[in-house]
Amino acid sequence: MAISTLNDTTPSANGDPAANPAKAPENTLALPEDAIAIVPVRNLVLFPGAVLPITVGRPRTIAAAQNAVRSEKPFGVVLQRDETVDEPTGLDLHRVGTVGGVLRYLTAPDGTHHVVTQGQQRFRVLEYLDGYPFLVARVQMMPEPEATDTEIQARFYNLRQQAVEAVQLLPQAPQELLAAVQNIPTASALADMVASYMDLKPEEKQEVLETFDLARRLEKVGNLLAHRIEVLRLSRRISEQTKETMDERQREYVLREQLRTIQKELGETDAKQVEIQELTEAIAKAGMPPEVETQATKELRRLERMPEAAGEYGMIRTYLDWLIELPWSKLSDTSIDIAAARRILDEDHYGLEKVKRRILEFLAVRKLNPEGRSPILCFVGPPGVGKTSLGQSIARATERAFVRVSLGGLHDEAEIRGHRRTYVGALPGTVIQSLRKAGTRNPVMMLDEMDKLGQGFHGDPSAALLEVLDPEQNGTFRDNYLGVPFDLSRVMFIATANVLENIPGPLRDRMEVIDLPGYTEEEKLEIAKRYLVRRQLEANGLTAEQAGITDEAIREIIRFYTREAGNRNLERLIGGVFRNVAMRIAEGTISSIIVEPGHLPEILGPHRFESETAMRTSVPGVATGLAWTPVGGDILFIEATRTPGNGRLILTGQLGDVMKESAQAALSLVKSRPEVVGPEPVEFDKFDIHVHVPAGAIPKDGPSAGVAMFMALVSLLTGRTIRSDIAMTGEISLRGLVLPVGGIKEKVLAAQRAGITTVMLPARNRRDYEEIPEAARDALEFVWLERVDDAIAAALT
Repeated sequence: MAISTLNDTTPSANGDPAANPAKAPENTLALPEDAIAIVPVRNLVLFPGAVLPITVGRPRTIAAAQNAVRSEKPFGVVLQRDETVDEPTGLDLHRVGTVGGVLRYLTAPDGTHHVVTQGQQRFRVLEYLDGYPFLVARVQMMPEPEATDTEIQARFYNLRQQAVEAVQLLPQAPQELLAAVQNIPTASALADMVASYMDLKPEEKQEVLETFDLARRLEKVGNLLAHRIEVLRLSRRISEQTKETMDERQREYVLREQLRTIQKELGETDAKQVEIQELTEAIAKAGMPPEVETQATKELRRLERMPEAAGEYGMIRTYLDWLIELPWSKLSDTSIDIAAARRILDEDHYGLEKVKRRILEFLAVRKLNPEGRSPILCFVGPPGVGKTSLGQSIARATERAFVRVSLGGLHDEAEIRGHRRTYVGALPGTVIQSLRKAGTRNPVMMLDEMDKLGQGFHGDPSAALLEVLDPEQNGTFRDNYLGVPFDLSRVMFIATANVLENIPGPLRDRMEVIDLPGYTEEEKLEIAKRYLVRRQLEANGLTAEQAGITDEAIREIIRFYTREAGNRNLERLIGGVFRNVAMRIAEGTISSIIVEPGHLPEILGPHRFESETAMRTSVPGVATGLAWTPVGGDILFIEATRTPGNGRLILTGQLGDVMKESAQAALSLVKSRPEVVGPEPVEFDKFDIHVHVPAGAIPKDGPSAGVAMFMALVSLLTGRTIRSDIAMTGEISLRGLVLPVGGIKEKVLAAQRAGITTVMLPARNRRDYEEIPEAARDALEFVWLERVDDAIAAALT
């Protein structure tokens, strides 16, 4: 049992003219005899006989309470159904309440109003009356029944025994409460008092208040009190067990002190003193800065004075171990040889000439100015293009240790900055842990999957990374666990991401972004021949004499079994081919084999991808568009058809708002240019146009499909097909202009992978031409579009 928390409404504003009823104008309203003023309350139920303070703050509630004070009449206290309603009506209140007499009315200095009221009798609301500045209701008083039934008498005595037991179980329970429980004369008064004092939810108390049948009320209150008694018994038992445990620990402490004294008298070696001596020597050899060494010495002195059985002993010992093992002054002997670095990058990666050149420039600056603050490099590109392996190559070229920190899914700031030592199981953040693992203060630290950082209620880890990646601040990085600064200025940070837009702006501003494009078919073939085949032969226990694969077979895998910007699936499928070969060699079926294209269907199954461009664009109304995705570019098909109707435009394929608007703009542009579809006028109100983008389970959005949608509609209305070897991208305006779009490099590479030979691009995207790999530029024909008329002239057959 516990007294419930009392609160009612929000405090009123200071300066209310009715702040004090004694000073308010005499405007008391007379109410009908069977009506009373209603005071709605939150989280509070008043029972008959209970005395409770109520804080009132809403203007209508204050008016009702003051009218009751001036008229010297009671008012009704009724619980709200929903405590969030600020101006409740009759529908927002329960139908049963308690008449309360005003014992005292107070106005606090802060302007809040308090009414001390005593419950008198239950009532049921019959109806609410209009025309009053506060809630007024006609009510029916509910008299309490006489306890003459033997069952009620039995429940009365049982509830009294329960209440006495509950009071005795309470710690430091006042004797006055026990006497009050024992001297209550009636069953109804006892049930109401117990329900009032128990820590029940307001809804549970209201349910007791609405139980008019005395026997049922006694039963309900008795059941609730029995549950509270069981909780109090269990709480007392836990307290007694805790006290016994504390007594046992005190006894153990005394015995350990006696044992230490006996060992000292016998001249035996104290293991703790040996440990303290070892820690002292380790701190002296760790090469800590003066501030850190002072902190470590201070913690060591605390450890020396503390008994080993103390709970904090292990925490301090772990903290000292972290301070000792961190590389405060250990630096790798780095020697940057640009020629050697170029050779290592060429050995580890094929292509990526611009990326390699920027890395070599980065290393050259570090060689000429070792103490300078170099930029943070961020490799951005689709999966499987070699971002992580580039970081490993940089570490090998600079002869530094390499550590990788995976940021994908981190949603707690403490993962970067560490937890404070006050928490059980606290540890430093991932940055400090990685430095301890590297064993040097100047490793290459790769922050992988920067765009996958999360954000939760524990803080924003991307904000914690701002200090780590800022060359002006990370010289005094302070981890929450260490509590002392650590110099990160010598660490070479390299970040990776798939999508640049998902990196927060302030964090992106601290890094220099290097884009890694997808690979062309020729580049994938060279990568497979130089790296993937050899790696998979070793992984599957094969030698070059036992197994091999022809260039034609690799091309077959690239064209018909993979469709990606990187090489992960390509390597996976080459591994699948060699696993099949390894199984056959282990069975003794063959001794060696060179895998050719004819072997692939048997090993990998039928082709997974086909060049379906010609098939899909063989009918009017189908256009091939180019799309950008987080994992590289891709092609998509815009299909349009018409059916009898009344001029509606139907859009399907899980399109976003921007893409839907592109389709509307394309249709409006076609309607405004009737000469495009032929000499005969088109009656658009006689049919519906349906535009669909296949792969309906994949969300699609963006304005770059405007040209493709326009061409699909023109092809549909003219009956002329669009060339099967052409793909297009670009945003359109209602004036017929073709506007620039992004992701040109990825889209062009996707067109080349899909077997497209001609690409139509906005003329204002010529600035992106140099970013397109040379192999793709040589293999494709480019048509630059100023207006949609250029697209019509180039694409329609």
